[in-house]
Amino acid sequence: MKYNPHKYQTYATNFILEHPIAAVLLEMGLGKSVITLTAIFDLCLDSFEIGKVLVIAPLRVARDTWPAEIEKWDHLKGLKYTVAVGSEAQRKVALMKRAQVYIINRENVEWLISRSGIPFDFDMVVVDELSSFKSHQAKRFKSLMKVRPLVKRLVGLTGTPSSNSLMDLWAEYRLLDMGQRLGRFIGRYREDYFVPDKRNQQVIYSYKPKPGAEEAIYRKISDITISMKGSDYLKLPELVINEVSVRLSEKEMKILDSMKRDLITVVKGEEITAANAAALSGKLLQMANGAVYDDQGAVIHIHDHKLDALEDVVEGAYGKPVLIAYWFKHDLVRIQNSFDVEVLSSADSIRRWNKGEIPVAIIHPASAGHGLNLQAGGSILVWFGLTWSLELYQQTNARLWRQGQKDTVVIHHLIAKGTIDERVMKALKGKDVRQAAMIEAVKAEINKYKEGLPCGKIGGIAGER
Repeated sequence: MKYNPHKYQTYATNFILEHPIAAVLLEMGLGKSVITLTAIFDLCLDSFEIGKVLVIAPLRVARDTWPAEIEKWDHLKGLKYTVAVGSEAQRKVALMKRAQVYIINRENVEWLISRSGIPFDFDMVVVDELSSFKSHQAKRFKSLMKVRPLVKRLVGLTGTPSSNSLMDLWAEYRLLDMGQRLGRFIGRYREDYFVPDKRNQQVIYSYKPKPGAEEAIYRKISDITISMKGSDYLKLPELVINEVSVRLSEKEMKILDSMKRDLITVVKGEEITAANAAALSGKLLQMANGAVYDDQGAVIHIHDHKLDALEDVVEGAYGKPVLIAYWFKHDLVRIQNSFDVEVLSSADSIRRWNKGEIPVAIIHPASAGHGLNLQAGGSILVWFGLTWSLELYQQTNARLWRQGQKDTVVIHHLIAKGTIDERVMKALKGKDVRQAAMIEAVKAEINKYKEGLPCGKIGGIAGER
């Protein structure tokens, strides 16, 4: 296919060529892969500045998207690539091939650097979804930092660099520039730009930016960063956000209320307990969906209201393909037992979805949230259960609502009324999906029951200490 780049794509490619360190923050659907591959082609086969490029990406993006992009565009002909995923033996064979571009999934970065026995001789690294390196304590971050001085060029690609808070930016830019802009130590960065927020005496649970900190941080990183929004450059299809209300019975609501009030409830003779606010949030989300894991890991059924609502949505699509996003494993099992669905988990299933051969498909946001092009297969997405992660929520929506989508995109959310679903939906709308927001939502639910209860009725919650 002939590549006719938009002006912003040419600008972004030139930015990568002109900046050995580049943070390219492009919203979903703007073509981060082809922009970067165009620069790689120039560096490897025109200027001969670079010999070997390592592309690090989420598993399915590494396996499917990057190879497909290289094969797709005429101007990339001659750019040789190899994909190092699969078993250890398969990865080693791939890494020993002669190519310009070596593609590996992020879970194997630590293996490649520390345990493969293969010399790290890549002079350029591309990190697709830079936000997955936001934890300075993760093995993948520590491993890549060991070899960072060997890398001449580094490109970080993402649409959500600080999906939870500005604190995320430190590790990402530490990897990019080795601490030149935001400092070499997380403690100093925290001290310079943040003040304690949630705390209990000497224990600090979260931080908030000092006045003017956000602007100061952006000034520090502006020389190696470009940021673009899809709405500024592309005419995206119309997007319709719909909330489908689901109502639980009085008996079912009492089960959820008991869980919120006492951090423990009994369903069909089995005890369900939550040790802290995060665990309670998970239990309440499960219950809103219709089932919950008990303390032994067995699935306890509560209701089928969301399955009924999902049936209505599928029927109301009148034969149009429907994509379902689920969160908990028992949700997947229950949906599979009720509908003829196919999990999008392989390159073949994704291909058949995009060809319109799968009427109802299902994905998990954590495994399909980044990089997959699914817009050719349908325009209807249903969130069976919600997630607190703004990044995964936005990325999953962008699998359908992106450049190349020809129809109006409709995103349905199945919301159990009077449950934590409503608070998660409100948080996603307000883009306030930090851990603190989750804890505050749970606290708000619990506080409804505090007045009038005997002293000591409410157990302590780790998140609010």
